Amino acid sequence: MKWLIVVLACAALSEGLNRVPLKRFKSMREELREKGIHLPYSDPALKYLPYHTSTFASSGNENVINYADRTASPPQNTYYGAISIGTPPQSFQVLFDTGSSNLWVDSSYCSNQACTYHTQYKPQSSSTYSSTRQTIYLPYGAGSLYAVLGYDTVNVAGITVPSQVFGLSTREPSQPFLYAKFDGILGLAYPSLASGQATPVMDNMMQDNLLDENLFAFYLSRNEEQGSELTFGEVDQNMYQGQINWTPVTSESYWQIGIDGFQVNNKETGWCSQGCQAIVDTGTSTLTCPQKFLGNLMSSIGAQQNQYGEYTVDCSETQNLPTISLTMSGVAFPLPPSAYISEYNQNGYQVCTVAITASNLPMWILGDVFLREYYSVFDRTNNRVGFATAV
Repeated sequence: MKWLIVVLACAALSEGLNRVPLKRFKSMREELREKGIHLPYSDPALKYLPYHTSTFASSGNENVINYADRTASPPQNTYYGAISIGTPPQSFQVLFDTGSSNLWVDSSYCSNQACTYHTQYKPQSSSTYSSTRQTIYLPYGAGSLYAVLGYDTVNVAGITVPSQVFGLSTREPSQPFLYAKFDGILGLAYPSLASGQATPVMDNMMQDNLLDENLFAFYLSRNEEQGSELTFGEVDQNMYQGQINWTPVTSESYWQIGIDGFQVNNKETGWCSQGCQAIVDTGTSTLTCPQKFLGNLMSSIGAQQNQYGEYTVDCSETQNLPTISLTMSGVAFPLPPSAYISEYNQNGYQVCTVAITASNLPMWILGDVFLREYYSVFDRTNNRVGFATAV
């Protein structure tokens, strides 16, 4: 009887969370691959390069974001969830992205196919919308996205945020957005990254005291499992086991943290003996390492590069591949082969790719390959990120 009470109590606590169920979809790159379009590989960390920041009209500093390559080669899945904007509410599927700070959605101001293919926000249908003349410009690898800023009521996870500034798209590139499953992006990084000096959704939640705690947390399902979620204000204790291990944010822009070490089959590589930096990015599907480490890492895994720039392994040998580990704040976080190997069918043949890519920046990116293994908590009050073993 005692155990039944405990289980029911945990279930009740879980039900009270401000939760966004996340749906798992194929990445834009995989959608294009299945249509016979192979995008060239591009550095997933292009968005972090300062020389990719530009000024457009009166919008201030704008950050380049390349989502086709952040959900990049090899093919991986991405996770989207529903929000609503306006009165009465209009619903949209968005990518919740810890690697950017703006909220934008497709809108009726945009007439090209990449916009009309998706659900479009109609400002004229909302009694709470107010417009501005401020324009933002976001360059992408295959084109550019233009948007105008406006204000309206936004609802996320049952939390109502009045007068939230957001971007209404006015022009989008056909690739990759035509094949994207989302209608927009909700950025969860720090406000210093926001284009047009727009206040991010999370910051408005904090300023309006809408959260029990100023944090949010992700659980990303493995394989084809359902049940992924994003919670605001509390952690979901049903989604992890053991304790949450915390590491401090080293730069309040992206969710940037330090790495103390990197191991292959429990053997220290020495690559981060002087310390490395990493960005925890739900908008990137892969694990990304600095370019100078990639050759040795792929050699350790036994991977070979194919004509599309992907590193592949023999699918019959995946169980024999090494476990790799990252150490943060003295705690090792192992990734077994099942975490970093992706298998897909190409022309009737099974192909096993290594879901680890390289960047020319001296920066690791902990994308969904890492975050599927570890429940992640983003704490704005204490400026820290927590990881616990996902269930």
